[in-house]
Amino acid sequence: MPITTSAKKALRGSQRKHAFNLHKKDLLNKTIKQVKKLVANKQVKEAKALMPQVQKIIDKSSKTGLIKKNTASRKKSRLVAMLKKAN
Repeated sequence: MPITTSAKKALRGSQRKHAFNLHKKDLLNKTIKQVKKLVANKQVKEAKALMPQVQKIIDKSSKTGLIKKNTASRKKSRLVAMLKKAN
């Protein structure tokens, strides 16, 4: 446990950031899984409608440092390729 006041304050901030990042990461993974599930069920039209929202979430998580830039690019690229292949 932290002893100094500044360490206690840093711990509180760290816990808030951790909770926020967990929520964002969960949202990111859920939306990606949702698109993959739609593609697997041959619901390409619905998956295409969801893609702008997924790309926005991926871009925001990359911008805030939740995932790295190349990881974001790779995820978007693979999702788009999956949609094209499903047509």
